[in-house]
Amino acid sequence: MKSTLSGTSVIGYSRGSGNEPAGQAVHAASGAKLEPIYLSATTDEVNQAVELAATAFPAYSAISGKERAAFLRAIATEIEGVADDLAERGALETGLPDGRLRGETGRTTGQLRLFASLIEEGSWVDARIERAQPDRQPLPKPDIRSMLKPLGPVAVFCASNFPLAFSVAGGDTAAALASGCPVVVIAHHAHPGVAEIVGQAVLRAALSTSMPEGVFSLLYGGGPLVGIPVVQHPAIQAVGFTGSRRGGLALMDAAANRPQPIPVYAEMSSVNPVVILPGALERGEAALAEAFFNSLTLGVGQFCTNPGLVFLPDGCGLVFLERLKELLGTSMPGTMLHDGIREAYVDSVNAVAKTVGVETVGRSAAPGAAGQAAAAVFSVSVRRFLEEDLLQDEIFGPAAIIVRGTLGEIEATIPELEGQLTATIHGTDEELAANAPLVAALAAKAGRVIFNAFPTGVEVCHSMVHGGPYPSTSDGRSTSVGTMSILRFVRAVCYQGFPDACLAPELQDANPLGIWRMVDGERGS
Repeated sequence: MKSTLSGTSVIGYSRGSGNEPAGQAVHAASGAKLEPIYLSATTDEVNQAVELAATAFPAYSAISGKERAAFLRAIATEIEGVADDLAERGALETGLPDGRLRGETGRTTGQLRLFASLIEEGSWVDARIERAQPDRQPLPKPDIRSMLKPLGPVAVFCASNFPLAFSVAGGDTAAALASGCPVVVIAHHAHPGVAEIVGQAVLRAALSTSMPEGVFSLLYGGGPLVGIPVVQHPAIQAVGFTGSRRGGLALMDAAANRPQPIPVYAEMSSVNPVVILPGALERGEAALAEAFFNSLTLGVGQFCTNPGLVFLPDGCGLVFLERLKELLGTSMPGTMLHDGIREAYVDSVNAVAKTVGVETVGRSAAPGAAGQAAAAVFSVSVRRFLEEDLLQDEIFGPAAIIVRGTLGEIEATIPELEGQLTATIHGTDEELAANAPLVAALAAKAGRVIFNAFPTGVEVCHSMVHGGPYPSTSDGRSTSVGTMSILRFVRAVCYQGFPDACLAPELQDANPLGIWRMVDGERGS
């Protein structure tokens, strides 16, 4: 199918009619503006979208897991039907290659189907039953049953660096819809066309599966005009966000200052420290340098799990550094997602390069074209690293800082780091066992600890944790990837003394859904 772009918001089952321009997509490589002009949702349309979601919530949250699963699978199928359109428009708006865009499309549809399987089976609601004991002494025990229930309408903000997997129908939306929460999505200005194509796909899926109007809306417009009002609307009960720390903090403030504060699940910044132990270098320094370089420059470094900080013990790693210098010197600049990201990257790299005590390991020698940025790696001592806050900040792009020191100094530095999405150790099995305190220190700072690999691959599965202590995320108890992310949009509700017929099927004595439950303290089906 060939998608037609209108430049307007999706308000339930209708299209927006605002006439105030919200911006225009820009060709990532050339800077040329792309049609159409996108129009901002009006104040009335923002309210209408949220109110439709609030109206849809009772009906949508009450339908069975199988029905919601059918909706999620329909979304996946509709997205696959416009995969060519997404690859074509995505390449223009983001500069991402065809393979990356198609791979991200597959990840998006795969996670929708993963959630569909989860809620179709049904045990995720964590049903717990404590049967009454009327003869218990000295007091009778009442019948008490609990399960997870959806919160209500959720606001989802699209990410700039993942136009599909963390955007309109990405992980936040999939988790919220799976839980039973309608979603109001706020499009990102950098890839509005991709957002509209996916939004149309979700709309078709909602209609074909007879979902209540308001289960999904897609709004265009700036943060102050659209995003903040959505978060502040009393019907919104949670927020999903992937982006800058400044943007995440603004949403957290808006949510906290409501008469009824709500949770904001914001993924914000991470430098993803890598610790290289001597045994890893002994296995092959050049190969390790090549693997690190490939991870650093993947997608022009525009991944939240980019390895931006490397701890290298003193007295070793000479071949590693020489090979890394060679790779950097011959590397080619890459087109970044948009000018804002590129300018911030260039400013950060230049600031680090000018910092006292910082040495340049290597930088690309090739001249970059408009919209492009080149890889860079720097080196600094542990002491200077700890003294200079700038060196601990995230550089969003293909740049890293190598910190040199003794193993004792490295281990002592880990607790001084901010919270991270990932932390990595390279070494031998024996070194891993011998450095348990180092492993524990890294685990205290990160949501995912990796051994002998690099963090840029994030598997979408039941056990994945893509989150970590603040400021990598606003709530280190949560994840934005994998099926555990559904837990962000639910709360536990307890029913005491209810007649069996008035309980949800998940809590009824006969267990008509055949799910796993805890009954009187024992797990079973």
